Amino acid sequence: MNRLAHETSPYLLQHADNPVQWWPWSAEAFDEARASNRPVLLSVGYSSCHWCHVMAHESFEDDATAAYLNERFVSIKVDREERPDVDAVYMEAVQAATGQGGWPMTVFLTPDAEPFYFGTYFPPEPRHGMPSFRQVLEGVSSAWTDRRDEVAEVAGKITRDLAEREMSFGDSQVPGEEELAGALLGLTRDYDAARGGFGGAPKFPPSMVIEFLLRHHARTGAEGALQMAVDTCERMARGGLYDQLGGGFARYSVDREWVVPHFEKMLYDNALLCRVYAHLWRSTGSELARRVALETADFLVRELRTNEGGFASALDADSDDGTGRHVEGAYYVWTPAQLREVLGDADAELAVQYFGVTEEGTFEEGASVLQLPQQEGVFDAEKVASLRERLLAARAGRPAPGRDDKVVAAWNGLAVAALAETGAYFDRPDLVEAAIGAADLLVRLHMDDRARLARTSKDGRVGAHAGVLEDYADVAEGFLALTSVTGEGVWLEFAGFLLDHVLAQFTDSESGALYDTAADAERLIRRPQDPTDNATPSGWSAAAGALLSYAAQTGAEPHRTAAERALGVVKALGPRAPRFIGWGLAVAEALLDGPREVAVVGEGSDPATTALRRAALLGTAPGAVVAVGVPESDELPLLSGRPLVDGKPAAYVCRNFACDAPTTDPDRLRTALNGRNV
Repeated sequence: MNRLAHETSPYLLQHADNPVQWWPWSAEAFDEARASNRPVLLSVGYSSCHWCHVMAHESFEDDATAAYLNERFVSIKVDREERPDVDAVYMEAVQAATGQGGWPMTVFLTPDAEPFYFGTYFPPEPRHGMPSFRQVLEGVSSAWTDRRDEVAEVAGKITRDLAEREMSFGDSQVPGEEELAGALLGLTRDYDAARGGFGGAPKFPPSMVIEFLLRHHARTGAEGALQMAVDTCERMARGGLYDQLGGGFARYSVDREWVVPHFEKMLYDNALLCRVYAHLWRSTGSELARRVALETADFLVRELRTNEGGFASALDADSDDGTGRHVEGAYYVWTPAQLREVLGDADAELAVQYFGVTEEGTFEEGASVLQLPQQEGVFDAEKVASLRERLLAARAGRPAPGRDDKVVAAWNGLAVAALAETGAYFDRPDLVEAAIGAADLLVRLHMDDRARLARTSKDGRVGAHAGVLEDYADVAEGFLALTSVTGEGVWLEFAGFLLDHVLAQFTDSESGALYDTAADAERLIRRPQDPTDNATPSGWSAAAGALLSYAAQTGAEPHRTAAERALGVVKALGPRAPRFIGWGLAVAEALLDGPREVAVVGEGSDPATTALRRAALLGTAPGAVVAVGVPESDELPLLSGRPLVDGKPAAYVCRNFACDAPTTDPDRLRTALNGRNV
């Protein structure tokens, strides 16, 4: 009997027809393990995970393997995107035991959920010194049957060790100039000056670090910080990591040069990078940054927006190559012959030069990932636009990658922020409307009558799992961005509801430390708590940022105090591991700058108000918040006590609600918000 058929997770639904008798993560599954005296196989993955699909095909769809599992184990399947808390707890155990981690994650547990044996992908046959999955199952089953006391001892020790793994969070003082300068130095040491980015292969887009670099430059004028951001963004945008036809970024590059990506496209990467490129344009005026920000925003709306107005989680890396094989990258790569078939010989030759396509290929089987190896100015722009349009239309006829339609609250919050700001910067009201549509869905479907968040939904049906810290923080971040862009106080109110939950349910009242799960959430063997950024901002640093912005909009002292206490971890980690706490560093930059509070008072229909509002939104001061509306608006506290000037719309630039003299001149406002902390 398979129990996954009624789940909302596309990943779990992919396994609903397996011969393995899967259980979802539940108390009932562990009750069954106790009653039947069997160990638990915990298998964790996600819908667009390539090796998850491989292991499923090789092992979980195999009748003999399934029969062995069904007889000797209780098998639990978890979507890591739906249950990041379960994933985090057991991934910590896997990494501690093996020194590495990844997905699919394979963990064997006692009926009390204590882990005793770990791994990731296991092949169907022994390979490269790795045992086969069947050998692992037989070994675990034998240990469970014949050496139960030893298994219990190992499981108990691992669980105790996990419970005792506490990070020192420093002295809880906020980071200052010394720590942020130390972080910049650390990034400079890790920087790949020849290729952009940090470290070696595989290379991930460092969106949160780039945000820190842009803010640090804005506040201090450090040209080296800006140059690292500019060069990295250009390398990523010109390489194979970026979809040169349809816009949007793949998950990571398998090489140091950004040539060959792992082709899955994640909502969170594209939301973060859309915002980064928009901010890069705001800082430099780069036409490349403008194009990439808009193309990525259009990709989000065109390919990831759901019928309900939210945004789907991901597109798979694999798709049918037209011969029935499911192949990674098949949708995106091209051979010269394929270009000739679509474009004809003459135009295909131009496309070969423009996109860096070679006869031997840059990927597999002679295919190339499209890049921009040469400066675009040497090509006729109109001709290139035509090539792109024709190739994109031809690509649309290929079998498309699968889409994970699950709506994750946190990642939709990131998308709301990105689309709202990109739409405002580039006069694209349709993008702002898309942001509002996703925000409406989050309020309507994911928030209950006590403003508690559900983690996921699918097809308009809310999932059963509670939101974690990153959900509350990133959704609040999106609502706060909408507050600044639209001037509608309702989004500020919703952000306040969510952040009140952060203070009440996720914060240690004594230390100010933050937990990834609420105090009243399901108890696991350890309450997860990770302040380091990974593919997305950690819940910890995201909460610090949202709390700080909310305090700047409202003057709420408890929220500012909580943000400052949370940033103690940046003081401890920033100089030592800046690549893994980029968003925390970016929030620290905002704190050192104020952050600035910009009140624009005037009727929204007045062109003078519009000009001041645009100047305020385009200011580079780190983390600045903007409130726009008529004087004495009840919805936006920043507008209180800020009158018109000689009957004209005016802007006030403040810190901690203490303001400079108002201005009616957009140019003067722009100068006041150039980012320098004077």
